[in-house]
Amino acid sequence: MATETRQTFCRICESLCGLEVTIEDGKPVSIRPDGDHVATRGFACPKGLKQAALFDNPDRLTCPMKRVGETYEPISWGQALSEIGAKTRLIAERDGAKSIGMYVGTAAGFGVLHPIFAQGFMMGLGSTTLYAPASQDCANKFAASRQIYGFPFLQPFPDVRNTECLIIVGANPVVSKWSFLQVPNPTKEIKDIIGRGGQVIVVDPRRTETAKLASAHHYIQPGSDVFFYLSFLHEVLAQGAVNEAAIAAHMTGFEELKALAADWPAERTTDVTGIAPDILRNLVSAYLAADGAALYSSTGVNMGGNGTLAFWLQEAINAISGNLDRKGGTLVAKGVYDFPKFAHKNGLLMSDERSRIGNFPKVNDAYPGGIMADEILTPGEGQLKALFVTGGNPLLTMPNAGRLRDAFEELELLVCLDIQMGETASKAHYVLPCTSPLERPDLPFIFPLMLGLQAKPYVQATKALVAPPGEVRDEATIYAQLANASGFPLFGSGLLQKLLNWLVRRGARKDSRGQPGLPQEGILSLLLRITGNGSFGKLLKHPHGVARPDHEEGSFLGQRVLTEDGKIHLAPDMFVQAASELGQVLEGLKQEQGELRLITKRHVKTHNSWTHNIADFVKGRDGDTNHLYMHPNDAMERQLAAGDMVDVSTDVAVVRLPLALLEDLMPGTVAMPHGWGHQHNAGTKVASATKGVNVNALSADGADRLEAVSGMARLTGYIVQVAKSEVPQRASWTGT
Repeated sequence: MATETRQTFCRICESLCGLEVTIEDGKPVSIRPDGDHVATRGFACPKGLKQAALFDNPDRLTCPMKRVGETYEPISWGQALSEIGAKTRLIAERDGAKSIGMYVGTAAGFGVLHPIFAQGFMMGLGSTTLYAPASQDCANKFAASRQIYGFPFLQPFPDVRNTECLIIVGANPVVSKWSFLQVPNPTKEIKDIIGRGGQVIVVDPRRTETAKLASAHHYIQPGSDVFFYLSFLHEVLAQGAVNEAAIAAHMTGFEELKALAADWPAERTTDVTGIAPDILRNLVSAYLAADGAALYSSTGVNMGGNGTLAFWLQEAINAISGNLDRKGGTLVAKGVYDFPKFAHKNGLLMSDERSRIGNFPKVNDAYPGGIMADEILTPGEGQLKALFVTGGNPLLTMPNAGRLRDAFEELELLVCLDIQMGETASKAHYVLPCTSPLERPDLPFIFPLMLGLQAKPYVQATKALVAPPGEVRDEATIYAQLANASGFPLFGSGLLQKLLNWLVRRGARKDSRGQPGLPQEGILSLLLRITGNGSFGKLLKHPHGVARPDHEEGSFLGQRVLTEDGKIHLAPDMFVQAASELGQVLEGLKQEQGELRLITKRHVKTHNSWTHNIADFVKGRDGDTNHLYMHPNDAMERQLAAGDMVDVSTDVAVVRLPLALLEDLMPGTVAMPHGWGHQHNAGTKVASATKGVNVNALSADGADRLEAVSGMARLTGYIVQVAKSEVPQRASWTGT
């Protein structure tokens, strides 16, 4: 029996934890945290340590599959590529390239080559019809940063290792990790801040796992975050605590920002936010007194209906208070290469195209996912006829999943690239089997690599640890072959396509399974050499990673801001205009007082929709379902008890699931974990047997229900009705 131990890093979330893997006879038999890793130092979460079971299980796809009626049959790669290529070419020639779209999911983003080659395939087609999961959880940050800083990927982050005051709004990093920042062990970082005399203050409708570690926690009504930020800004200005020199030298729009904030004292917003004026003023005082402070928010704010305006105000507060580009405040990192400068200069991620439905601006060159069903169902020029889904599962992550599922039935061609069947793949005409992270070489994905979004900067390379099973191929190779089969060369370059075809054939001669494949290590090495970072082989000599220089304060303002005038734009016209309508929003929220509002949550053993096909993660009493969590007082008022089956309804759908009581919730708030609802899954035995429901089935899609400035769907903080089910049936859902 051949046994070896190898180092690698996890690629299922932003934390990229260093791992040590024991391999026996070509199979991973044990995964442990890498105690010598240069940054993560022996930390890893349960999901990362179980990924061998997640990816290598009896439901793993090992050959292309074709839908025949209601079942799927294995076919050869030759047949799959030929048929998909012919259909793609037919639709492009008949209806135009833009009638072919692509959804690039989160899993694609955690690799380097996958999104590059997926984009190359679409460029070859001449289609700009792209969708991404950002419009479900974070497009507000990209849309705001483009207006404020000049480029969507300029994302300031809290300097967690030096801050004296960190205010976390609508985020739970202890469970979800730190979004837009690699912080592998959030629990340790929070304890360290408090241990050195700093403060961590959580503002959230639930006393989260993070809040239980924090210095203080304050409840806030779901969906009212923008008003919290408005009053926070008002109080900062009332105390005159602004850095006038930095504003004069590096910012525009300060007077407009002041005029906006003048109308929003804490007394005006307290009835809606639930945060008393004296508490808000104490929060502001703590923030201003610290030698380095940061406001930070994530999905609870992003998805709450006014996420773009809330994030804009947060960034404005951090900037005018002098905390932007400051040690202990918020920093804008440098990656191994200045990707923002390069991309801005070449127009990448800066498209001004607008959607056919709703006239929404693109964010990061992608349209809102919340209009995808309309784009499929609405006739006319540009109607979506074909869709490639790569590394994602929109039928669980997008709003109004029932309507989107019906829309997918109308597509002439739906192709999914995945590791195993999921809800979306179960509707596809073709499913193409892809490599798992353990089966491909890689570098850290674009956020840490090219943007430096890491608490501790470093870089690392990993080889493939095990060979792919069966006929599995990597995504870069698949897209190169799809481009060839459809007659549209990758990136629109016939010369490049010829080179790739030769490399793919050469790869087949080298592969022990006879499967074609691009030289991934060589391509990654070329990327490193072009950016002046050595070679892939050189990095591999440091299996625990290579530390990079620490982040620099004072390196962003006046130097790397990418607006036309090189200054921070504190008051973009579109945001000021949208903010002028917030008075009406406030009055609407007041009229809705007393209604239940739903928020989402996750469990440490769940990751989006990925991990429910592992028996260990869904076993135990009620482990095979999510629950609706409700405060005991709210349950008592409605004569409900723990374990009751309840119907949760909106004007979009009704879901049925068991009730659980949770005192950590703010009264008037209910919570439901996301990522469940696998009953429509055709090919995962454990997940499809679970009884949980998809919380996103309750959310509305369509142009009139999305946030105008970013196209984001409202996936949290909306009103629901909850009633005891008349039918004591297990979890289910129906459209209305």
